[in-house]
Amino acid sequence: MLVFILRRLAQALIVMLSVAFIAFMLFQYVGDPVNNLLGQDATEEQRLALRKDLGLDQPFPVQFARFVGNAVQGEFGISLRQGRKVSSLIVERFPATLELALVAGFIALALGIPLGVYAALRRGKASAQILMTGTLFGVSLPNFVIGIVLIWVFAVELKWLPSFGRGEVVALGSWTSGLLTRDGLLHLILPAFTLSAFQLTLIMRLVRAEMLEVLRTDYIRFARARGLSNRSVYFGHALKNTLVPVITITGLQLGSLIAFAIITEQVFQWPGMGLLFIQAVQFADIPVMAAYLCLISLIFVVINLAVDLLYFAVDPRLRIEGKAH
Repeated sequence: MLVFILRRLAQALIVMLSVAFIAFMLFQYVGDPVNNLLGQDATEEQRLALRKDLGLDQPFPVQFARFVGNAVQGEFGISLRQGRKVSSLIVERFPATLELALVAGFIALALGIPLGVYAALRRGKASAQILMTGTLFGVSLPNFVIGIVLIWVFAVELKWLPSFGRGEVVALGSWTSGLLTRDGLLHLILPAFTLSAFQLTLIMRLVRAEMLEVLRTDYIRFARARGLSNRSVYFGHALKNTLVPVITITGLQLGSLIAFAIITEQVFQWPGMGLLFIQAVQFADIPVMAAYLCLISLIFVVINLAVDLLYFAVDPRLRIEGKAH
């Protein structure tokens, strides 16, 4: 296990350095931040002075080395758009994105797994067919369409829920949360359901397919032959073995929820990392864009490592193979 973890950490380091290099190299060609800061009427002397102050007159390797060195210390430089430390912007915006992603992931799991099991056990029934037909909308429709429809129905027509913003939040040190206030919870409902729509239907379809596959295996037939109840067969044997691929998808989708919450945050004006990234792209704010991609890459690396470790807890065959080697 220790060798496995060390090997994965080494791979993670290579991945992070590669992502940092590619991101920083590509962002050298996303507009000129000096023009955005000074405008078209600035003199050449002003441009050169600002470029020197920002360190943009240094060679690419020097800029990249400075970026990596600062990133290791948790610093990503100064935002060219806001003139603030990028790390402070991330600390300010990340709680909103993480809260939205975790709630969306919880909704996807809490609804997707039981609905997938129900669709598998009721295969061929009208209710199961209706559920599977409904999943086509979640898979096919883009997030912004789902978000707009939910806003129109629940915010405009019914006036039950707010349509934008994060609402009232509670500060817990440097962390902020809207889960502790009623207004924050109301603001969270629509964007969380919008973000969870694709993941919910994906998990539901995956659980159904895996459940049907497991129910056809020999050990399930043997369990039935032993006289075990349907409840024990379905939930004690079949569902447990269904969870291995579900863990993989769920882990990767949690990273996707954080990384691809950009559209949902834009639709609902949710003050998170996605909205910050969109604004950074529009302004060619290179430090913020590079920091965002590095942070998302780190999240994916950590989640992948956690998923691999969970395999050992869920699938006993992996533990047996590890002892054999």
